[in-house]
Amino acid sequence: MKHNNITKKLHLQLPFGQSPQQTSMKWRIFGYLLGFALIMVVILWFFQIIYLDDFYKKIKTNQIEDAANSIVENIDNEDISTLIQRIAQRYDSCVSVINIDGDVQYSAHILNDCLIHNMSWSEYNKFYVAAQQNGGSVIKIFSRASFTNDDYNPLGFQGRVPGADKGLTESMVYASVIENESGETLLVMLNSNISPVGATVDTLRVQLIYISIIIVGVALLLSFLISRRLSQPISKINTSAKELALGNFDVEFSGNGYKEISELSDTLNYAARELSQTEKLQQELIANISHDLRTPLTMIGGYSEAMRDLPGEDNAENAQVIIDEVNRLAVLVNDMLDLSKLEAGVTELKLKCYNLTASIENLLATYTKLTEQQGFTIKFAPEQYVFVEADAIKITQVLTNLLNNAINYSSNDKNIVIRQIITATDHIRIEVCDKGDGIEAEKLPYIWQRYYKVDKEHRRAAIGSGIGLSIVKNILELHQAAYGVESTVGHGSTFWFELPIVNQIT
Repeated sequence: MKHNNITKKLHLQLPFGQSPQQTSMKWRIFGYLLGFALIMVVILWFFQIIYLDDFYKKIKTNQIEDAANSIVENIDNEDISTLIQRIAQRYDSCVSVINIDGDVQYSAHILNDCLIHNMSWSEYNKFYVAAQQNGGSVIKIFSRASFTNDDYNPLGFQGRVPGADKGLTESMVYASVIENESGETLLVMLNSNISPVGATVDTLRVQLIYISIIIVGVALLLSFLISRRLSQPISKINTSAKELALGNFDVEFSGNGYKEISELSDTLNYAARELSQTEKLQQELIANISHDLRTPLTMIGGYSEAMRDLPGEDNAENAQVIIDEVNRLAVLVNDMLDLSKLEAGVTELKLKCYNLTASIENLLATYTKLTEQQGFTIKFAPEQYVFVEADAIKITQVLTNLLNNAINYSSNDKNIVIRQIITATDHIRIEVCDKGDGIEAEKLPYIWQRYYKVDKEHRRAAIGSGIGLSIVKNILELHQAAYGVESTVGHGSTFWFELPIVNQIT
């Protein structure tokens, strides 16, 4: 069987064991989460230890610049001295506002070792010139080299001792040249110490060691738990998928806790049910086709032997039976070949404009013998002739299969009606109605499948091969035509399709 061959191929191709180059999902997730935690620890060390001094200086510089800008904006305020005192206290800085003659206009002296309050006029003038050359303001940082003790050698001591210049502060001086409302040129200067961050770094380093150990430990635990929780349902689905690949269609896929995994398990459960149904339908198809082939072959063989061995049996009636059975075999083979071509997509439509109404009338003329012998009544009373652009042979094949289906599944009421309806969208709607047993609503979506049969007890069709609706579906979809079925149990079925009208002749 075809499906069994597919199962064998899957069994040969699926990697049921992990290859050495592959890593399980659990350990991948574990590695990703642990790696993320380690990256965060490294980032913390970089920002809190390595670049702490640079960040501190940058923040301190921004604070001094903002403070100086506040003084500049309020230089003409009568309470400027109060603002200067508050800024000096807030930012632990010295402030001095000097005119062009070197006279101090405003001052706030906070630092014991302030630089700007100990400067000479020549030093003020250097800042004045530098500020003008720099667009109005300038900032300088002094290393306070005068505090350096060159006699101190940390290598001559034992234990953890400070480095040669460790702990020395730096001094930042900001100068800005402005004019007040009276046109007087003023030099605004601020001085603030940049405290050493060595002690802070040492404190942070100890804290970060403990924090890093805690983060890595928690990351290890969380990574293991999360990776295990995520991988367990997928591992279960993988195990069930292997069973499905081996042909066990009763396997159940279960995946709880996550939307995506739950949807995957539902999809695989649906696939398993569909594969199981397909397997059963294929078995039924083989049984039905075997039945359809065996019956005419038996008839042909029986009548042929009778004509050969029995006197008087060599007559036209027996020869006609053999011819009819050969034709039945030809119809079955041709239908299977047509369906295979349609599903393979190799069938090309030969579109032309033709009279669909007249084509239906000509088709019904071929059913005259059937209606006379078996008592069927086929009614078709069109009000006008309608032209469509389609493949005439293929559409006739559609009509033949729908008509044969109506005949095969008609019960005691053998009245069949074909309706021709002109829709409001200029389409012609053809309906083939029978008075058979009807089809249950839940089975309607499956009747177009090539292996599906509504009644599981195979009946030898009066006309046709039993796969006509699949041919109908593929031909109409090839024409991009709408089609469907309406059926009520006990009241028959109506199969229909629509094609656009290209011309109408009354």
